[in-house]
Amino acid sequence: MSINQIVTPLDSAVLETNEQYQVYFKIVTHAFNELVEKIANEKICTPVEASFVMQYGGLLTYSLEAFRVKYLFDADEKMRIDLTESGFPNYLEFRYLFNDLELKQEHINKLPKLESVKAEFLETLLKDKQPIAEHKLHQAASLVYYTSVDQQYIFRRFVQGKILAAKGNEFGAQYMVSWSFYDVTTNRPFICFMYFDLYKEKLEDYKSEIYKVLENTADRDMPIDMMAYAIDKKLEHLHPKKIRKFDLGPLHSVFAKDEIAITHIILKGIVEKTFDLSAYAISVRVDEAISTGAFTEGSFFNKQQLQVWEAKPQKKYLFCSHRVMQSLYDNIPETINSLTQDPIEIRSLKLN
Repeated sequence: MSINQIVTPLDSAVLETNEQYQVYFKIVTHAFNELVEKIANEKICTPVEASFVMQYGGLLTYSLEAFRVKYLFDADEKMRIDLTESGFPNYLEFRYLFNDLELKQEHINKLPKLESVKAEFLETLLKDKQPIAEHKLHQAASLVYYTSVDQQYIFRRFVQGKILAAKGNEFGAQYMVSWSFYDVTTNRPFICFMYFDLYKEKLEDYKSEIYKVLENTADRDMPIDMMAYAIDKKLEHLHPKKIRKFDLGPLHSVFAKDEIAITHIILKGIVEKTFDLSAYAISVRVDEAISTGAFTEGSFFNKQQLQVWEAKPQKKYLFCSHRVMQSLYDNIPETINSLTQDPIEIRSLKLN
């Protein structure tokens, strides 16, 4: 099966061959690495925020490499890619990966020792002059996967960042906290930042409650002002001042089949051979809500101060190579002109 013959039941694509796995992982890993680097360099976020974007991005690329090793020679299980304005692996794949690694020692015990695998491969290649059988390659890949992949570095549905002292922000907020989540409906990664003050509580005494509310309340995509109000409502002693949400994706590539104009221009260019198979672009949206005041809610004996939220206009960015950028301007200039700024150039990918 060629790379262009991808099985597409409903809203996901199944990667069937080693060639498809190799192309997919090269594209998505390259795109995300480029995105993380450029977000920091383009001052889309503050230097502190950029450092967290790089950390969360590192978890995602680590997980993608784990997927590559896991599925490369697996004849039974196939990885699914979400096609509905995502381009990233389906959320369930991350959950399966995390659960799978909880049983890693049981899997390792069923596999041969690394030394015996190396010896068998050398004998087959050098002495017998024969290629390694597919099932043996899968066995070796499984051994590498279970002995080298660390569960704690896998990108999970919700990843909590530490609370830091906030410096130099326009609201004079005391603290800043970050978190990231993989939304189960859009199958895209999100990164959030919140700047806040504490009232009548010490950070060490209130930290666990903050983490609990964030995981239970802000672990999915929703309007930014709704997220801000939900956090504010559930944390009586926390006064949020600003919340930012970075939506990383979708990834527009040969593996996408959404209705987005940018995706269709890239797919058309690949079909007409004006773009390489590896052509891609990645969209990013940034939502921000700020506190413009406060009001008191509740009865005389149970009052709570809540923030008045103002959602800022959404900022839209696009990252792509120069060649893709030119084609987008030629074909859909109105879409490109609606971005917050001109498309941000990133390096193209050449497949060997």
